[in-house]
Amino acid sequence: MSEWQKEFEKKLISAEEAAKKVKSGDTVVFTTGREAHAVGLAIAARMGELRNVNVFVPTPGYDFGWYDEGWQDAFNISIVMPTGTCQEAVDAKRLDVFLGTSISMHRPSMLSFEADADIVLTEVSPPDEKGFCSFGQSLWNKRKQIKKGRIVIAEVNKSLIRTYGANYAHVSEIDYFVEHLSSGAAPGTGSLAGRVLKEPEPYLKDIARHVNGLIKDRDTIQIGVGRTTEPLVRLGMLDGKQDLGMHSEATPPGIITLVKEGVITGKYKTLNPGRVVVTSLGGGTREEMLWASNNPLFDLVDFDYLEDIRVIASHDNMVAINNSLTIDFSGQSTAETIGERRVSATGGQFPFIVGALVSKGGRSIQVLPSTARGGKVSRITPRLPEGSVITTHYACADYVVTEFGVAHLWGTTARQRAQRLISVAHPDFREELEVEARRMFG
Repeated sequence: MSEWQKEFEKKLISAEEAAKKVKSGDTVVFTTGREAHAVGLAIAARMGELRNVNVFVPTPGYDFGWYDEGWQDAFNISIVMPTGTCQEAVDAKRLDVFLGTSISMHRPSMLSFEADADIVLTEVSPPDEKGFCSFGQSLWNKRKQIKKGRIVIAEVNKSLIRTYGANYAHVSEIDYFVEHLSSGAAPGTGSLAGRVLKEPEPYLKDIARHVNGLIKDRDTIQIGVGRTTEPLVRLGMLDGKQDLGMHSEATPPGIITLVKEGVITGKYKTLNPGRVVVTSLGGGTREEMLWASNNPLFDLVDFDYLEDIRVIASHDNMVAINNSLTIDFSGQSTAETIGERRVSATGGQFPFIVGALVSKGGRSIQVLPSTARGGKVSRITPRLPEGSVITTHYACADYVVTEFGVAHLWGTTARQRAQRLISVAHPDFREELEVEARRMFG
């Protein structure tokens, strides 16, 4: 038995033993991506004996119970991305939300917990023949996060894939290992933001068709997280294109298949040619995950490199495709809140939009349905609802796409922007929008 194997065996403990490492007042950090399931449940089971434990869960996926009413004395929860798991707790203000952007210009991103943590929890594959574990299908900033922990505990999941890139940790970097407890969820059954996938609405096919007309062969693509963006690839957004590149946070459904079919080759990428560069292989079926495993076409990189505006802008013909919730006549939009209600996070939208606009031949495309609440409300409005967080500044507005067409806002006047946005609004709301536009702009 090798030295690392002896070390691994010595560090292997139960989830209950791992949970006992947590003391009242400690700071516990889950690494970005899927949480360590068995350890999380074991910590939650100690609710009656722990007090004032600060728990940072960047993107909640599992329901450990602590998002419910009555857990606040034991656990102070903070998150980055509201998900279906914790949305009710966000609405009820039972937890705190980190604000900021993922800009990585030598500063900690919003996914980084700046303070040193007492406990860092992550998920890894079993070690290979040299003692290296993989972080599986997502890296984000896990390598940096495990360096911040006084105690690092890794849950060993035999189902995790291995990828190329800096997606690994050695046995010597981990203090304790715990056997993984499966949640039973199959790959590809949830969205990139942890929400239940539904059948795509019919209007999404029209949005996919309009975006398809804005994409050229050899473009490098980014596709953001969102209910509008994620179904578009499978609905034909990239049909008929050749030699596309990919530099994006994650791979939404259908992307891995397009790599397999030779549509996404990266042959003409300015940086990292021939590689799909992401920090997470999300949105794939189990078969797609296995095809991407140990496949040199996929390169998982640190989040701070991926979303550095300078890196993004260095790609010629960079196309950023992102979801918006509401956009006003000026072109400013929110992808995070409905009025004061927070439903999402800035994520990588801001750096990718700015990077695409700086890129030679680059474009920014914001997509949104024309209406909300079953057609009762227009998402194109004279002004954003009071309390809305502005995700994209009006000076960065480029292409806006709804099911009714494309509005090109770059280089336009205030009146022209209003006119073009009204032209892609739902017909039921155009008359009242035009009346308001005349009042505002003459």
